[in-house]
Amino acid sequence: MVVGRGAVEQVGDYTTLYGDTALVVATREIYDIHGETVIAELEANGIEVVPFVDVRSDPTVANVEDAYSRWETEGCEVIVTLGGGSSIDVGKAVGVLAANEGSIRSFAVDEAGYGGVPNPTPPLIAVNTTAGTGSEATQTIVLTDTETTTKFIIVSEHVVPEVAIEDPVLTLSLPKSHTAFTGIDALTHAIEAFVSVKTYSVPDDYARAAIRRIARSFPTAWANGDDIDARTDMMIGQLQAGQAFTNASVALVHGMARPLGAQLHIPHGLANALLLPYVMKFSAIGAPEKYAEIARIFNVADEADADRKAALEAADAVRELCTDVGLATYLDDFGEVPGREEFLDVIPEMAQDAIDSGSPANNPRKPTKSEIESLFAEVYDDALAPDSPRRC
Repeated sequence: MVVGRGAVEQVGDYTTLYGDTALVVATREIYDIHGETVIAELEANGIEVVPFVDVRSDPTVANVEDAYSRWETEGCEVIVTLGGGSSIDVGKAVGVLAANEGSIRSFAVDEAGYGGVPNPTPPLIAVNTTAGTGSEATQTIVLTDTETTTKFIIVSEHVVPEVAIEDPVLTLSLPKSHTAFTGIDALTHAIEAFVSVKTYSVPDDYARAAIRRIARSFPTAWANGDDIDARTDMMIGQLQAGQAFTNASVALVHGMARPLGAQLHIPHGLANALLLPYVMKFSAIGAPEKYAEIARIFNVADEADADRKAALEAADAVRELCTDVGLATYLDDFGEVPGREEFLDVIPEMAQDAIDSGSPANNPRKPTKSEIESLFAEVYDDALAPDSPRRC
């Protein structure tokens, strides 16, 4: 992990350790902003650059297959991702296909189980340009299956990047919308890891540190994107959150966010934001001491408050944070919200998809399918409907 201002200048030094031909994976937008810097560093170290700049938000199976075709045709040796979670996930998935037989879907948790990638993938250098996903430090790939309108995950220690480059200067170009999406994504990772039934002391410490950093710096980074100290704090916080959840896993929010995001065609962070306060309120009874600690970090409870009471304050603090950074207001520009009856019709399918992902099993309060369905309906009425309180 190379962390700090100017860290991107070391991308060539690290890449040359692993090969002479690099597939550079990015979205067109990010490549146009930062590509020249990264390419110059790679070429200065004698690296031949093969760009793949067609990464889309919430990447699909077809997106991965196109990138892999470029890798194979050009005889690449190392993968360099430039961007956030979408670019990193495509780069990881290219590595899976390069080292293993089968379609990318065949390595998904629901087909191959956890650790379902048998062979180590080619080296990957992740140059991070967001402060949210933590994907550069995780064992996870998230992809969209357009044939089933669902998202699926691949989890394997083989897909963890060799090098993570964390230069906060690269996040200065993030617009307010994506600062909001990635920031709440990072907070969700930290909170879910902290309350997961799989957690233990080490990821707990990562999660605590991440929640503290994000709570104090997220609003500032959103309100003033040029504040390099806030951007630095957020970049480190999201990295710590990634380290937390790759060791403790995520829980109910992520299980519900994948089908919600696929159905509404909204960014993953926005899906998390819509769900997080409701799931926290639902789950507080299962880990009151953990949620109470979150409330105290947000300064909405103190040590004199009973844990059960303080735990409920945590959800309200997160809801207020989401409101402060205007998350629900982005739905009109970044989502496709159906009518209520149409949404209710797909709730049973979304609830089953959430359960099948395995993430709800890590939740401190184990939800039934009907409880997940009720949560989806509550979120629609309170946050998604055009006249809902959080949209107004």
